[in-house]
Amino acid sequence: MRRVAEVELKNVTITLDEKTAAWVRLHAARHETSVSRIVGEMLRDKMRQTREYDEAMRRFLAKPPLTMTRRGQRLPTRDEVNDRPGLR
Repeated sequence: MRRVAEVELKNVTITLDEKTAAWVRLHAARHETSVSRIVGEMLRDKMRQTREYDEAMRRFLAKPPLTMTRRGQRLPTRDEVNDRPGLR
């Protein structure tokens, strides 16, 4: 039998405007869940997204910078870079 790890839950009070509170209560009832569970899932998703973004940024910044030219070569001009026939 697989044991589920127990997680200590904390109570938090949030303040919502009337319209939002009515909507989330109805949404929770329609999905047979609680407002607490909806808010908790939204916050977990946001936390995961933030963690993933931070990790991706850390990996990106750990890479050496790209070199645009070789020694002695000039960078292309703005017109040269934007000269794309498909844009005309």
